[in-house]
Amino acid sequence: MKTISKRSLQLPLVTAIAIFTTAMNAGAGTITFATNAPGTEFVSPMTGLVLDDSSGLKATLTFDPDAQMAVGLPSNINYGTFTLACAACLTNKTGVAHFAAFTFDLIVGDVTNGAKGEFVGTSAGGNVAFNSSAITIVWSQEMLGPGTSGALAGNFDLTEFEISSPTRIVAPNSGENGGETTVQGDVASASVTSQAPEAGTMTLIGAGLIGLGLLRRRAFRK
Repeated sequence: MKTISKRSLQLPLVTAIAIFTTAMNAGAGTITFATNAPGTEFVSPMTGLVLDDSSGLKATLTFDPDAQMAVGLPSNINYGTFTLACAACLTNKTGVAHFAAFTFDLIVGDVTNGAKGEFVGTSAGGNVAFNSSAITIVWSQEMLGPGTSGALAGNFDLTEFEISSPTRIVAPNSGENGGETTVQGDVASASVTSQAPEAGTMTLIGAGLIGLGLLRRRAFRK
């Protein structure tokens, strides 16, 4: 009977492990981004990071951007936080504050790749009370990247930024922190789709590893 050498069994086993490890790590990496670049602001009917009510009780809608956020790929992310404040609404529970229609530009800076792009949000405005808010922001473009797709400057390379739409602004006394609404989305890499193996491939690799292990065990028992 032909003897199977220890080395001949080790080589395919090591190769299979290498393939398996490469497949598991496909598309892995980190990305650093920021949303505090100039241009992130309300642009109509007023500019800046704070929007005042247009009538009724006194209220404000403020945006707090994020700076230098480093996350793994892929990952769920927050682009910043809108805070709806209406102190008068909490004491005058029958009154309302009204916000006129507005537009908000959210600039995303891809610090890692040296690119930037823009999400544009529009809202019809609406009434706000102590326990209700009619304000919803709809984002017209939901993805930046890969490459120059959606870029204002630079190249996102394989990075993709996606924003969840719409963003519904919570009431002044709602949410984990009163009136705070995070702008949610995710960041990923186009390489994950192109390089990551299919489920069937992963199953075959796993089965091959198990088979090689059993073969080696049987060979050395003889």
